[in-house]
Amino acid sequence: MILCIETATGVCSAALCDENRVISVAEAPPGMSHSSMLTVIIRDLLKEASVTAVQLDAVSVSKGPGSYTGLRIGVSVAKGIAYGAGIPLIGINTLTAMCHGYLAVNPLPEGGNVLLCPMIDARRMEVYNALFTADGRMLKETSADIITETSYSDYLISGRIIFFGNGADKCRSTIKNDNAIFASGFSLSASYLHMPSVNALREKRFEDVAYFEPYYLKEFIATIPKKLLL
Repeated sequence: MILCIETATGVCSAALCDENRVISVAEAPPGMSHSSMLTVIIRDLLKEASVTAVQLDAVSVSKGPGSYTGLRIGVSVAKGIAYGAGIPLIGINTLTAMCHGYLAVNPLPEGGNVLLCPMIDARRMEVYNALFTADGRMLKETSADIITETSYSDYLISGRIIFFGNGADKCRSTIKNDNAIFASGFSLSASYLHMPSVNALREKRFEDVAYFEPYYLKEFIATIPKKLLL
C-alpha cells in the first residue's frame, strides 16, 4: 500500500494505491486551501479503506516543480506521516507524474514520432516543463522556460509534441506549428503518482525524511499585495 499526495498546483488530492491499481482517490473541493484540507482528505481516505498509516509500505509525494506553498504543504505532511509511521518517503517529479497520468488515459496519435510535454504555469510566459518519449522516458530535463515562437523548434522539426497541463493553454497562441498538439482538460491527480511510486518502492529509491525538500526549481520571491502599497 502506498499513500500518494499531490499538491503541486491548485489541485489538492490524495490516492491510496497497491502494486497493481489505484484503490481510491480523494480530492479537495476547488478553492479550498491545501493547508486546511490535505490532512482531512487523507484521514477520510485511510478510514474508508480501513488502513492505518503504519500499515502503509510508503508515502509518496509530488515533489515539484510547482507552487511554492502547495509543495511545502504536501511535502511537510508526507514527511510527518513517514516519520510518525516509520515508513519510507518517496518523492516523484511532478512532470513525470503528469506524463504517466496522460499516458494512462489518452491514446497517442498514430504514425511518426510523438513526444509529450507536460507544462505547469510559472507565471507570465514562463512554464515548468520537460519532454518525454511515448514510453515515458525523460528526454529533456525539467526546466523553467520563457516560451517564445521558437520554443521546441528543434524537436518540432522531426515530430509532433503533445503539450498539456495548466501551463499549456497560454502557449497555444505563441507556439504556432503544425506539429504542436495542445491537449485541453488535463488536471493533476494524486493517482498519477501510482506507477512512478511503485517503481521507486521496488527499487528502494527513498528520500531522507529529515533533509528532503521540495523541488522548487526557482527561488521563492515574496511580493507585497498592491492594496498594502497604497
